[in-house]
Amino acid sequence: MVSLVHEYLMHAVYFAPRGRRRLMALGSSISQRYLSPLDKLIGFIGDAGAGKSLLIRGMFPGLELTNDDDGINVRPLPILEDAQRGFFRSRTYHIDMRFESAFTQPYEIAEAVKKAIDNEHRVVVEHFDLLYPYLKYNASILVGIGEEVIVTRPGIFGPEPQEIVDIVFESLIYRKMAHTAEDITSFVLHEMGLEEAVEHDDLKHGFVLEFTEKPKLDPEEVERRVKEIIKADRNIHYYDDHHIRVGGNIIKCTGPRLHVRRTGEVENFRLLKEYKWDPVHKLYTIAGLVGPVQEEETPEHPNQFRLISGHRKRAAKTKF
Repeated sequence: MVSLVHEYLMHAVYFAPRGRRRLMALGSSISQRYLSPLDKLIGFIGDAGAGKSLLIRGMFPGLELTNDDDGINVRPLPILEDAQRGFFRSRTYHIDMRFESAFTQPYEIAEAVKKAIDNEHRVVVEHFDLLYPYLKYNASILVGIGEEVIVTRPGIFGPEPQEIVDIVFESLIYRKMAHTAEDITSFVLHEMGLEEAVEHDDLKHGFVLEFTEKPKLDPEEVERRVKEIIKADRNIHYYDDHHIRVGGNIIKCTGPRLHVRRTGEVENFRLLKEYKWDPVHKLYTIAGLVGPVQEEETPEHPNQFRLISGHRKRAAKTKF
């Protein structure tokens, strides 16, 4: 099975889910599908707050991260210390290149990585694009995370890390806008008396909320109230691991570090004006979009959106 994956995998693309549990679950799935015990160098690419650390935790349970969002910084860096000693104690090492570059020259980190790999140890590198010019060879697996999660096994003709950078850094803003709009919409629905959604799914430049019963609310009114909050341009701040502060309101949130800074940064918010019924999962959906109008939307059929669940279906693309 592994050899087939190695031979045929060009790249896979998933919607990047929001929330700790869903990101870690996706990481676990990626590990089972694409990771081989022979893969020694795994590169992750994405901007701060995109969810790289959570994907890594899902792919490598128990791996000690040398730098994470909880403020844990392991010093000295284990792979550097072990490379200097000539004895590698861990099976797998973690490096955050953006963080470590403030303390150590990149070429020194590259030499330590080469030594670890030569000694049959695995190295997981966040911000791999910053290490690549000094390492001078590509990762066995590259994982990029922006609005989508891209998994690829590079060959001698690419893709290069910068190609992944160009995609995921540009698209992350739509994920932030969609997540912000989703939380504001959930807040408005709660204020209007609707119970909390039982499931959350994803679509390109948007979100899906799912309910066991058909909402008895006017979608036009819901959209109007959400747009009022967006137009008010309220500050958005991390409150705790399960909430954000929007203006003076504390709102429940599964990914409190992934938002735009102010509600006014959410562009072109609109709701699907029909509650779609999912006959397979027996749920009613409320869908919202942000950003540019997509190909599926036309003046004649403004509500024809493709609802594709991030953790139920995989989308294939041909970017590279």
